[in-house]
Amino acid sequence: MRLILLGPPGSGKGTQAKLLCQGHGMVHISTGDILRDAVRRQTALGSLAQPFMAQGKYVPDSLVNDIIAERFRQADRPTSFLMDGYPRTLAQAISFDQVLREVGLGLVTAVKLEVPDDEIVRRVTGRRSCPQCGSVYHIEFQPPRQADRCDRCDTALAQRDDDRESIVRERLKVYHQTTATLLDFYQQLGLLREVPGVGNVHDIFAALERVLKPEGVTC
Repeated sequence: MRLILLGPPGSGKGTQAKLLCQGHGMVHISTGDILRDAVRRQTALGSLAQPFMAQGKYVPDSLVNDIIAERFRQADRPTSFLMDGYPRTLAQAISFDQVLREVGLGLVTAVKLEVPDDEIVRRVTGRRSCPQCGSVYHIEFQPPRQADRCDRCDTALAQRDDDRESIVRERLKVYHQTTATLLDFYQQLGLLREVPGVGNVHDIFAALERVLKPEGVTC
């Protein structure tokens, strides 16, 4: 199986990616993981990406494309994989399509998790973390026993700056702007499928499985 999983930050991609990879024996490929590996191995491309990552900025498309291409041109490239976080723009999608054609691999499908913006805001802005031990909570879905205090070390919980509503909505605005043409690209290729991403984790996973089965996908 060769799958791209799409969705805005907070849509639950990471959770569903793990379940799908466990169920189908796919390699979970995260852009962040590949970039960090390139930096760790001190490759030429990794050295170019490191300053952007250190500042929390997006690595430019051309550089990300080169790093992904480098990974898939290696002899040990995965032949069954789930892409998480890449491609995120049309330029990345076109580059990835060319690389896969070059190495004789084709995508089976691209699945988008559909989650309303207001639900994303609800999920993300409710997150709280402990600055002392790193424990993570959600004021609605996974609250601490005592309001605003960590269960493990009793430290006051904090909200990350980029989890505030104004920041989350701005990120969603950028996401919609950059992915509109990306979704059109996969739609025109006949690969795009959409699955509701709201509800029980296992119900969403079951919906993903139903979408994949008609494609003739096997483990």
